[in-house]
Amino acid sequence: MSNELRKKAVELLLKGATMLAEPCPYCKGVRIIKDGNALCVNCGREPDQSKLVAQNNEVQKNPILDTLNKKLELLTKELETEKDHEKQQMILKSINALIDTVSKLSK
Repeated sequence: MSNELRKKAVELLLKGATMLAEPCPYCKGVRIIKDGNALCVNCGREPDQSKLVAQNNEVQKNPILDTLNKKLELLTKELETEKDHEKQQMILKSINALIDTVSKLSK
């Protein structure tokens, strides 16, 4: 990593940037993001916009994830209004199971 990239990364982090879990698509280095712009601190490259659009389309086209996310929203709304403690626990278990499933499918 060059000193220039290191300085730029530190400046961005101090200004509120965050590290991304996904590695750089070019060199597998660590990336940080600020205002929607990702920067690899290893090679300094940003992903092509066409690659980002393709990745976003893949996520949006997954009907299983869409269904699970909708169900998660419905259960969350149901939990807000439920007064019965036992029913709340059942809803929370369902929400946790959905979150685990969505997490596994998103990898």
